[in-house]
Amino acid sequence: MSEKMLPKAADIVIIGAGVMGASIAFHLAKRGAKRIVILDKDHVAHGGSGRSSALIRMHYSYPAEVKLALISLRMFENWKEIVGTQGDFRKTGFVRIVAPHEIELLKRNVAMQKELGVNVELIDRQELQGLEPDWKVDEIELAAYEPDSGYGDGAGVANDFLERAREMGVHYSSRNQAIAFRLKGEHVSGVTTEHGDIDAPMVVAATGPWSKPLFQYVGYELPIEAEFHQVAILRNPPNMKGNGCACIDSGTETYFRPDAHDKFLVGDFWGERPVNPDNFPQRATDASLEEMIERTCRRIPKLENAEVMRGVTGVYDMTPDSRPLLGEIPGINGLYVCAGFSGMGFKISPAIGLVMSELLLDGYGKTLDIRAFRPSRFAENQPIKAEYEYADDAY
Repeated sequence: MSEKMLPKAADIVIIGAGVMGASIAFHLAKRGAKRIVILDKDHVAHGGSGRSSALIRMHYSYPAEVKLALISLRMFENWKEIVGTQGDFRKTGFVRIVAPHEIELLKRNVAMQKELGVNVELIDRQELQGLEPDWKVDEIELAAYEPDSGYGDGAGVANDFLERAREMGVHYSSRNQAIAFRLKGEHVSGVTTEHGDIDAPMVVAATGPWSKPLFQYVGYELPIEAEFHQVAILRNPPNMKGNGCACIDSGTETYFRPDAHDKFLVGDFWGERPVNPDNFPQRATDASLEEMIERTCRRIPKLENAEVMRGVTGVYDMTPDSRPLLGEIPGINGLYVCAGFSGMGFKISPAIGLVMSELLLDGYGKTLDIRAFRPSRFAENQPIKAEYEYADDAY
């Protein structure tokens, strides 16, 4: 059956061919699930995945997220054996810098991460300066350092997952927007698309900031808000070390990483809400990039002489606790959501596909209990709150 011909029926329909939808399709097919259809309103990775800064790091304050990141890291490290393509994981190391008054939280989070199996250590100012001689670290007492972390490629990961899923029999329908879920009583019965209806007893929406209207159609108010973000790509100045560590830096409220050997990516903690995910600025403003780069220069002074090559814009799908919504929609059997990753989805996407496939096929997350991420948690007044959460944990 060609890509353009939509099957009349499926066992599972996945909406969204970004890193999440493609990962779910791959893991389902790997388990031997049949009659899987994945829909996308555009093409694979043309949403947030293709615009992702794609950091890979284990540093979270919530243990379940650490576990998801660690499971994903093992897949990134063994991509060729698991997915069958070369992959594009760059192991540069990762540094987490927190505000001075949060050093005790950093120590506790690193201890928790170590207990869970993360290769992480606390390093002092002198060790950090030795690791990154271009950084200005005068005010830093301690930082967390992960030698195994780095960055990847969002579009590449989505394409790799989808390509392998299709080889295992998954049907992919591109440029075919899902218009509405179809219901029969209290059970999902399929999806209405631009190119016709498809019957299915299970539907998963991995649609990021486009999720809310779909669920409103069936009377469920998904707690997701779209947030606009901008990233700068710089060319390294001649005297700057290339291929350094990726970093999340509370001191400058930016994150940054190398981009190949000669470029540098800088992103901001903060974004603007609300924004229309179908109509947001495609070009970053010079003023906003300049302000963000100026803050990053407080950490890396040599960037003052860096050439700004381009800006990249994108949209995060934010939830009230900045953590994803994973699970079945209350009152609608067979309808699942996998969205709300709040800008942190790429690095855990391999594990999310695994646990979502388990939820669909086994009824629960076997590899990891994901009930805390259930979409009903806000209505139940049980948002996720980590024990040693940072003030800027959302970013």
